[in-house]
Amino acid sequence: MNRLFIYYSQSGNGDLVAEAMQKQGFAIRKVVPKKKPPKSFFLQIMAGGFGAGIGRKEPLLPYETDIGGFDEIVIGSPVWNARLSCPINTVLSDLDLKDKHPAFILYSGSGQAPKAERKLKERFGDVRILHLKEPKKNADELNKLTF
Repeated sequence: MNRLFIYYSQSGNGDLVAEAMQKQGFAIRKVVPKKKPPKSFFLQIMAGGFGAGIGRKEPLLPYETDIGGFDEIVIGSPVWNARLSCPINTVLSDLDLKDKHPAFILYSGSGQAPKAERKLKERFGDVRILHLKEPKKNADELNKLTF
């Protein structure tokens, strides 16, 4: 089975998840915004949270969008303002996920994202969503990754 984990990571949590997913046999694709985030953590939170709140899509550096050869797709996103990150909003608009039944891994400070989860279920139906609480600070969270 061909498996793909496509993700965004701003603080490194997603990178840790990607390492764990790769050990489970997943191909890895990291998306990178064209524009660098503000240096100030406060401004990162404000800009990212506002953008996520309105469903903004972030322009990305070129990445491979052909997912036709994969049987299993898992998408990883930090949670901003209780929603998916702006780069992952772009991924969801770029990829043809019809008939792919993607799963999602959401990493956040609280380990919860009810608004993001609700939006994903509205769009994809009965979708698998795994919440991780700051894997960089809580390494045992990676034990939840059973795909």
